[in-house]
Formats: sequence, structure tokens, C-alpha cells
Amino acid sequence: MKILYPVLLKLGPFTVYSWGVMLALAVIIGVWGVGRLFAREGFSPDTALSMTIIMIIAGVIGGRAAYILIYEWQDLLRDPASVLFTAGLSGLIWYGGFVGGFIAYYLYVKKHKLPFFRIADMFAPYIALGYAIVRVGCFFNGCCYGGVTDSVCGVVFPYVDGFHRHPTQLYSSFLNLVLFGVLWWLYPRRKFEGQVFAVYIIGYSVYRFIIEFFRESLINYGMFTLGQLYTGVLFIIGVILYKWLKMRFYHEQRTRW
Repeated sequence: MKILYPVLLKLGPFTVYSWGVMLALAVIIGVWGVGRLFAREGFSPDTALSMTIIMIIAGVIGGRAAYILIYEWQDLLRDPASVLFTAGLSGLIWYGGFVGGFIAYYLYVKKHKLPFFRIADMFAPYIALGYAIVRVGCFFNGCCYGGVTDSVCGVVFPYVDGFHRHPTQLYSSFLNLVLFGVLWWLYPRRKFEGQVFAVYIIGYSVYRFIIEFFRESLINYGMFTLGQLYTGVLFIIGVILYKWLKMRFYHEQRTRW
């Protein structure tokens, strides 16, 4: 099976790209969903819109910066203009995007004196859902593909080569939909602020570590990919955060009594 639809539609000089459409859809659904949670928790839905837009912009910048530093640093030194001013959004790394978006989030909640982990819990399910939607765009775009396989799931990405490869973009989309379901179920049942966000970090880490075995990786360290090393660090952070938040919560409960 051959799949590749990077361009969904052309209207004169305007080109509508599949990845961009999926990103826009993810943002729209995220703003709508988080906005509803904001209203339910007594916050302004307009805050959800402004926060999401700022985080998306910072995330794209962070994702592009990470890609340049890892894959294009030699080109950057040789010809900075050709790298920094490349048209489009090609060449993004999720970890860089997460860091960029998180920094923007941190500065926003501190400036507006919002409860850090309470707000993070509201965003967490929709980060997973948005990720799942954008990965469908990656599938149509033909990026983030998997390794060669002879399984019935194999897909040919013509711009890459003629081999059947794992459609890891769709694997990622499905697993993040499952993660979204878990977080959505957990949110009204959370025991302490930050629990949903910490579970997201742990859940994403587990998913990503597994999916890396099927993805095509350009950088490996022994039997592990660069992505798995990042994921391992993120998993440790998530576990430590979960335990710290839980301990803090129960300490506050004992203090009150």
C-alpha cells in the first residue's frame, strides 16, 4: 500500500498541507476542550485560547531549534541564513517543542498568577489528543516513518524509498488516543493537583520508548535510539514529579488535621 498526501489542496497560489491542517485541527479541538474545562473550574475560556496560541508558537520555535541543533548544526555554522529562514515547518522535534511550550506555559502562569499544576492537569489530556491528531498529518506527509517490515501493516512512502515500512505515525496516533482516554478518565478522579500532568509525562515516556523500536532512527547509542535516551530522562522526571506531588499533598492533609 502506498500512502503519501503531503498536499491536500491547491487553490491558485495557495497550498493546503495535510500536516498543517492536522495541526490546526488539533489546536481548535484543544482550545475548545481546555476552554470547557477552564469554564467548569472557574477560569476564563479566553485564557485557554491565549495560552494555547502562545504555547504553540513557542513549541514550534523550540521544535525547530532542537532539530537544527541535532541534525543541522553543521549547516547552521556553514550557512546560517539557509537554515534559520527555511520556509515552512519542516524539521521539528517533539522534545524541543515540549520544552518550548513548557517554558511559555511557565512564564504565562507565573505572570498571571495562575495555579501551575491545576492548569497543567487541564491541558494534559488535550496535549495527548492533539499529538494523536498531528501524527495523522505526519502519516500523510510521509515523515516520522518506521523501519522496514514485511508485516501486513507495512506502508510504502514513495518519497523515502520503495520498501514497506511500519506506519509508526498511526501507531503513535492510536496509542496517544488511548493515553487521552486514560487522562480524561483520571481528571475528575484525581487525588491531587498535578497528578494528571505527571501521569501524562509517564505515559508518553512509556509509549515513546516502545515506539522507538519500530521507528527509523538516524542517531543511535548502542541498542537505544537518541529518542529513547530522552524518553528515559523524561520518565524519571515524571516518576519523581508524581511522587513529590503525592507526598506534598498528603503532608498538607496531615498538617491541616
